[in-house]
Amino acid sequence: MFVKITTAGQRRYVQLVESFRDEQGRVKKRTLATLGRLDQVDGGLDTVINGLLRITGRPAVGAPPGWPTVIFESTRTFGEVWVLTELWNTLGFSALRGGFGKTRHRLDIEALLRLMVFNRLCDPESKLGVLRWLETVALPGMALSKVTHQHLLRSLDALIDHQAAVAQVVAGVLRPMITQELAVVFYDLTTIRAEGASTPTGDVRQWGMAKEGLIAQQFLLGIVQTAEGLPLDHQVVDGNTAETATLLPTLNRLLTRFPTVRRVILMADRGLLSLDHLAALQAIRLASGQALEFILAVPGRRYAQFADVLATFAPPPAPTATAEVIGEVAWQGLRLVVAHDPVRAAQETQRRQAQIQTLTTQVDQWAGKLDRQDAGVRQRGRQLSDRGATARFYQAVSEARLSRIIKVDLKGKLFSYQIDESARAQAELLDGKLLLVTNTPDLTPPEIVSRYKALADIERGFRVLKSELAIGPVYHRLPDRIRAHAWLCFLALILYRVMRQRLKTAQIGLSPERALERLQRIQYHQIRLNATHAVTGLSTLHHQQTEVLKALNIKKPLAAPPLTLL
Repeated sequence: MFVKITTAGQRRYVQLVESFRDEQGRVKKRTLATLGRLDQVDGGLDTVINGLLRITGRPAVGAPPGWPTVIFESTRTFGEVWVLTELWNTLGFSALRGGFGKTRHRLDIEALLRLMVFNRLCDPESKLGVLRWLETVALPGMALSKVTHQHLLRSLDALIDHQAAVAQVVAGVLRPMITQELAVVFYDLTTIRAEGASTPTGDVRQWGMAKEGLIAQQFLLGIVQTAEGLPLDHQVVDGNTAETATLLPTLNRLLTRFPTVRRVILMADRGLLSLDHLAALQAIRLASGQALEFILAVPGRRYAQFADVLATFAPPPAPTATAEVIGEVAWQGLRLVVAHDPVRAAQETQRRQAQIQTLTTQVDQWAGKLDRQDAGVRQRGRQLSDRGATARFYQAVSEARLSRIIKVDLKGKLFSYQIDESARAQAELLDGKLLLVTNTPDLTPPEIVSRYKALADIERGFRVLKSELAIGPVYHRLPDRIRAHAWLCFLALILYRVMRQRLKTAQIGLSPERALERLQRIQYHQIRLNATHAVTGLSTLHHQQTEVLKALNIKKPLAAPPLTLL
């Protein structure tokens, strides 16, 4: 069917014509309607045309152009996951996929573990919370069509089944990042609270006083880190294990995984020093045959044993001195490095004097009340007994940790005490001092003190685990699931520390948390026009995001790569 213009004499007509075949199959044309003379056609045909257009669902003639039907899908966070994926691959963690090649689970274990590690850094949640988080992010390079809670739990089981292969891959990732000539390592433990009332076989959870100040089940997590804060090894042990019992097995495992290290200087906090332990440490040898070196802090409870040695350390500085004084003396065949901070010493001495003054003022009031009672003077309030005053004063002295200085007579019938001036002088001698025992032959005392003080920065790694990475409380019941959870947090801590080092080198003044927060603004968008195929794209990168990517040495995502939306 078509429109035809025919001529009759001097006039031309607009006709609606159709083609057809006659009985012999020849093509014929017949006129269905004459729409009028061509020179008289005006807007009158618009009604017919618009009717036909309306039937076909098209806009009418002369109508303004209509807006397309646009469907906006929910945006998804992309920037932070993109950066973590690039870090994961460039560092070499993608090699974990080979370690799970023979797993009994037909799952992409490496991808599932990667999801949970990224969740620790972006929005730490429970394993069920990971599923909620997945609905808010776009995942680059993730060949997963579906993730369930059981998938996540099965991947944790596979992690423990293949943890030897995982440890080998992680060691391979870390080796290029540590120095072979001098590897200063820090070792410390912390308690992690765990929930659950059941007691499975081999349970690592034990009851004890948690960091939150309540009695709870907990386990111990030990971590070895370099001087730059890079985690090298970790272990989960029973919550009631003595700290010193965990040190030697950890060191032996560390030396096995990093056999090319020619020198190791171990640094540990005050709770790991004992004479028996020092002898065991001195007996450890590296693969090269060289002795293990160590720098250990003397616990405060043992400072009194070093009073005679400290008396020969150096004359006390002038009262107005503020600079730290560092020196060393020999002690049992080792070096005892002493750092004296005059400002801190003055503060500790002043605080102790104020505590003693407060206690003696209180005890003088009690003594006066006892004397007036004995004299028969009537007084308001309850009567005070000698035994009662003794018990209350002893408790106050113990809480102030001054029992070595203030001696309370617990056996006498009458309330009495005395101040041991020699103990007081000894305490003032130890004020402001840091005592370090070491066998390193070539480091100077200031270098030894400086390296130990870096331990405070390393201990922040535990705060990262407990705050940013939210390692606890742990709600897993099975011991192996708890160990797998610790593995995830350990891998996340490695990525966190690598990010921190690169950001610090770039000097842009951002922590990893703030950097990831900036990258969250890089969003993945998807729209559909007129219910047709989807159009995807990424948010425009601004200077803040570009600065972070450059500092982390991560390339820009120039276009929306193939992404997984779960």
